[in-house]
Amino acid sequence: MLKGHPKGLFVAFFANMGERFGFYTMMAILVLFLQAKFGLTEDEAGDYYSWFYFGIYALALVGGILADATRKYKLVIFLGIIIMFAGYAALFMPGLSLTLTLIALFTIAFGNGLFKGNLQAVVGQLYDDPKYSKLRDSAFMLFYMGINVGAFFAPFAATGVRNWWLEKNGFLHDGSLPAQCHQFLKGTMTDTSKFAELANSVKIDGTTAGDLTAFANQYLEIFSRGYNYAFGIAAGAMLVSLLVYIFFNSYLPNKEKQISTAKTGNESAKPSGLIPVVAALVVGGMVAFLISLVKDFTTGLAFGLFGSFVTWILLASTKEEKPKVSALVLVFFVVVFFWMSFHQNGLTLTFFARDYTVKEVGSFTNLFFTLPSILSVIAALGGLFLLFGKSNRMMNRITGAAMVLVGGGFAYYFTTTFSASNAIAPEVFQSFNPLFIVFLTPLVMGAFAYMNKIGKEPSTPRKIGIGMIIAAIGFLVVLVGSIGLISPHELNGQPVPDSSRVTPYWLISSYLTLTIAELFLSPMGLSFVSKVAPQRFQGLMQGGWLLATAVGNKLLFVGSTFWGKIELWQLWAIFIAVCILSAIFIFSIMRRLERVTK
Repeated sequence: MLKGHPKGLFVAFFANMGERFGFYTMMAILVLFLQAKFGLTEDEAGDYYSWFYFGIYALALVGGILADATRKYKLVIFLGIIIMFAGYAALFMPGLSLTLTLIALFTIAFGNGLFKGNLQAVVGQLYDDPKYSKLRDSAFMLFYMGINVGAFFAPFAATGVRNWWLEKNGFLHDGSLPAQCHQFLKGTMTDTSKFAELANSVKIDGTTAGDLTAFANQYLEIFSRGYNYAFGIAAGAMLVSLLVYIFFNSYLPNKEKQISTAKTGNESAKPSGLIPVVAALVVGGMVAFLISLVKDFTTGLAFGLFGSFVTWILLASTKEEKPKVSALVLVFFVVVFFWMSFHQNGLTLTFFARDYTVKEVGSFTNLFFTLPSILSVIAALGGLFLLFGKSNRMMNRITGAAMVLVGGGFAYYFTTTFSASNAIAPEVFQSFNPLFIVFLTPLVMGAFAYMNKIGKEPSTPRKIGIGMIIAAIGFLVVLVGSIGLISPHELNGQPVPDSSRVTPYWLISSYLTLTIAELFLSPMGLSFVSKVAPQRFQGLMQGGWLLATAVGNKLLFVGSTFWGKIELWQLWAIFIAVCILSAIFIFSIMRRLERVTK
């Protein structure tokens, strides 16, 4: 799997893995932190969440422009790591107001904009060498796997720190309590009996809560401070990423030196004149105005930025570049709707995990909700791959057998020692997507390699279209699981009754399907951009991919807006329809997309 790849891929892999561990530690808890700390509704928290996610990716356009203009890709990446660390360090401090919290989030988003797209561009530059060019798709899948190794551990770190701080102060975790505390303190709770029952249930010493006002204030302060300390874990991960990058970045290509020592003979390709800029501003302004009439000015501004980018890049490209640039723009439109749907995992699917999934599970299911037990399962499954894989090396088979015995033995031990009923945290569901990516990446790569060998491998654009269809199936799974459940708008502020809580396997199955869709689309999309983007627009087009992702993330508010207004199954049906329509569109332009990759 790793054979034949340049050493620079491993540097990018581990630098990105540390950064992603920090990022996903934060993303596993961000919307829950905003609600617990500041008493926001799902709609309000969803707006802030979508704006932050928009900034994370939209500012990659700034990073791409800066790196392309200076050719100092590696320096821009380094600055991004430093700035992200500053933002995480700020969130680590308890007691920040909502305004200061949002400033810290913007700092992280800006640093990420300098880092993310340019690191992807540098990975693509490694495979511009003809010696490695055939390994480009597999390289981006490996790079993507590094992202998700870090992301797998992140939710466990976040919940572990939060739960440690709660228990240190004499409380247990209950995800439904912060909203109840805020409702009680605002005086909008009509019946306090259920709140008192929940308050008493989280006292470790078994005493009653007594003064409910004092309890509500204390629980909220301790609950949110535990999240602050989890943000400190993210800051520490950024330091690890920084050290990896400082000591090993020499293995990454230096585009500045390549450009200065090479004669490109393409001076006419330089974008010049005011026409592209003026046209981009006009189109962006019109788009912003029209969207503002439907939603609000800030959302219009986000879409206006995307319209300006598309207009400028199409007008600034030469006749030779235009077919490639226009093909990329068409793919960007599809990307918008994929991420609008997929990133509901940190928003409405997290609400579903908190409010509509059972709070406690049996001993077997609990294997997947504590870090030691799930690692034992991973070890046993990894051992099976080695034991029955294609490799004929005896050492691999011995190692695999040992992993099956040890991992399986620990899994059995955990199953027998867990109680019949075990509390689970909703944040842990965020670990399933990266776990599935790490396990499925070798399988998907192997399947693609086999299809390539027999001449049946789908083209990169075709893989993206297939990914959209699979994503629709992923939302169909959670739709079926939501049929018959009481909807949020029917609750009137009361906790979801146990009769409307479902087994975790609905969400786990949905995440599994969405992960397969992600592997067909996201790393393939990165590979497509790096392969098709004109030489002088490498960083910019990676930024364009991330800008399209940003616009999709800005549309995340669709989920949180409808969360309290329609039936749950109707909410998931919106995303099914969006994914199917996007798939139809991309297959309708398939020949055009496949032409530019040849």
